[in-house]
Amino acid sequence: MTSYFIRKIFIAALIILPVLFFQGCKKQVKCGCGNDILFSINNELMNYESISYSANGESASFLIYNGIYYDTYIFCNPEEMFPTYTDLAGEKQVLISGDVFWDCTYMMSASNSYYYSYYKVYNIQITKMKSYLYGKK
Repeated sequence: MTSYFIRKIFIAALIILPVLFFQGCKKQVKCGCGNDILFSINNELMNYESISYSANGESASFLIYNGIYYDTYIFCNPEEMFPTYTDLAGEKQVLISGDVFWDCTYMMSASNSYYYSYYKVYNIQITKMKSYLYGKK
């Protein structure tokens, strides 16, 4: 009789426990500009020369050291920020702010290789780029 009762409790537990511990499906983060924001950068200080712009202003990027390698940040709005970038020419350091998203090309490639764990590629929607006026008013 007790083995029958224990068997019934065991079967009930097999049915009930997964229901109690199931957290639901987690939403897959969408990649690309304007989708799910991973994090925001606020007044990141960097050298002006570290921002790479194409000659016509159609693409731009910069790198940030992550402790192992450099993560790449590709501008979502390079043409919009190009006039600000050219106005800052001659500055040594600038402050950059913006929202950061996963880069779709990186996301597709990263799942296939261990190498991609060393660095990441992001898209960034620049909201502010200004001169760093250390000690100046």
